[in-house]
Amino acid sequence: MIRLFEQHRIRHVKELDGMWDFAMEGIPKGYRLPVPGCWEQHPDFLAHRGRGCYGREVYVEKEGNLRLEFKGVSHTADVFFDGMQIAHHYNAFTPFSAVVKHVQKGTHRIEVHVDNSFGEHSALHVPNDYYTYGGITRPVALECLPDVYIKEMHFTPSCADGLWSAKLEVTLCNMAENAVRAVIDSSLAAWCGNVAGQEKPAAESASVERGAACEGQAESCLGSNGEGAYSLHGEAEIPAGEEGTILLERDFPGVLPWSHKTPNLYLLQTILSLDGKQADDLIDRVGFRTVSVEGTKLLLNGRPVYLKGFNRHEDYAVDGCAVSLQHMVQDMDLMQGMNVNALRTCHYPNDERFLDLCDERGIMVWEENHARGLNLEKMQNPNFEKQCEDCIREMIRNHYNHPSIVIWGILNECASEEPEAREMYKKQYQQIKSLDSTRPTTSATCRHFTDICLDLPDVVSFNMYSGWYKECPIGERNDQEIEWIRRSGGEGKPIIVSELGAAAIYGYRDRSRCKWSEERQADLIRDSLEIYMNDKNITGVFIWQFADCRVTEEGEWFKSRARCHNNKGVTDEYRRPKESYDIVKEMFAKYGNC
Repeated sequence: MIRLFEQHRIRHVKELDGMWDFAMEGIPKGYRLPVPGCWEQHPDFLAHRGRGCYGREVYVEKEGNLRLEFKGVSHTADVFFDGMQIAHHYNAFTPFSAVVKHVQKGTHRIEVHVDNSFGEHSALHVPNDYYTYGGITRPVALECLPDVYIKEMHFTPSCADGLWSAKLEVTLCNMAENAVRAVIDSSLAAWCGNVAGQEKPAAESASVERGAACEGQAESCLGSNGEGAYSLHGEAEIPAGEEGTILLERDFPGVLPWSHKTPNLYLLQTILSLDGKQADDLIDRVGFRTVSVEGTKLLLNGRPVYLKGFNRHEDYAVDGCAVSLQHMVQDMDLMQGMNVNALRTCHYPNDERFLDLCDERGIMVWEENHARGLNLEKMQNPNFEKQCEDCIREMIRNHYNHPSIVIWGILNECASEEPEAREMYKKQYQQIKSLDSTRPTTSATCRHFTDICLDLPDVVSFNMYSGWYKECPIGERNDQEIEWIRRSGGEGKPIIVSELGAAAIYGYRDRSRCKWSEERQADLIRDSLEIYMNDKNITGVFIWQFADCRVTEEGEWFKSRARCHNNKGVTDEYRRPKESYDIVKEMFAKYGNC
């Protein structure tokens, strides 16, 4: 399953989930492995680091253009179609695609060469406090494309004086040899999964606005079909071999906003017509909400909101990082059972199906690019800046329409105390704003009293483990941190505690409350939340972390991580709750109700 809803009704799409041929470099034996999946879940490859090759045959029913879409390959992929390379991609956590033109009817071979090794070629996937799995870890789809197709669409809502409006940007790609006159018709209607009994938007009178569209104009018909669905219309000339974007804008009176308390969603369908015939379509799910910063407050739809959440790795004991939909839902149920309203996707973009669940359930998301704990030397890897830029671009372009995403983050615990690194931070914040100026930015820091980048983001976030790594009073240490933030560029900004917590081995109980006991973890989490959630300077807390996760044995991480796991989860890797689960449930119910 690619998404939790149907994305096309005109374009033919075939999901390629299932068993693929597999061969591991240096091993003559052939295998059959599931896609999506991690090769570590096979008993022969429990800790394999290196190259593997996936392959399968597909049957094409008629001549035409094909697009292969990969939601995630860990971590480097080289894709071949009938022996011809059609794509190269780095990063396990962002989608990519490749188009093959004029494919003949018949059987064809797809091969994906996958590499999860570390080295100079990989600046972001390094030995770290989480595991870098190998495999085609997220869904794959094969699409039949017309010569002119809808590449993407971005929906940007806004609100003025209580009236919602939105801008829709539809990007078209023309692979034909001639320019075409493209016509698009978009409709927006309430998603049937919304809470029963909510009113449908009322019809409105028709009028016309115009917006720029490549080298032509796009018309936006401000009308409704009388059944609670709004319509938009646009036209544009798309030159041969080029892309063009049609811009549509309109008011949407009567729509219901999305929030963590009322996650109202709408289906947005755009149909492309050529010469009076429907040629292609694209469906997405959107919501009406705004996110802004006003002084020290984070505002959702103009109202202050307090974030109560977890850091969550995409890692499950029986799935690796290829977490099944069933286990995603389980994670969501467990977290919402603790009264959370927010989630941080540490430390990389998440599977879009999980973001779909956040949209549906009203979970506010801090999504961040892929980089964690890198010192200046590692940030100066010649591949670092490009690989970060690619990750940011792919993350925002693909996840832009999720109303649940309220913050973009970068560079967790990297070398923010170094002047050379500051320029990299600045550049990445600028890139985010150029792609999406509607969401605030942040970065989680652990460079206490030395960080020189706090003036750059919209929101200041710090990781704090008082009582675990350092024996110091939580309240006293928090007061010192807040004062330093104010003096160091964070004055007048919202402040989030992006990590807090302690480790515990599931089932290890000790009334002396020694380290690694469930009791010690529960005590520290309770005491930390008591301090932070009663501090009016703080607008959100994220507990590290929801569930225990595997860490790499390469490097130094495993030496300080019992069982080669980060054990700071309030559940273990099988989602068995520790004693701290009930503590979090109690504290999140008691504090932060807004």
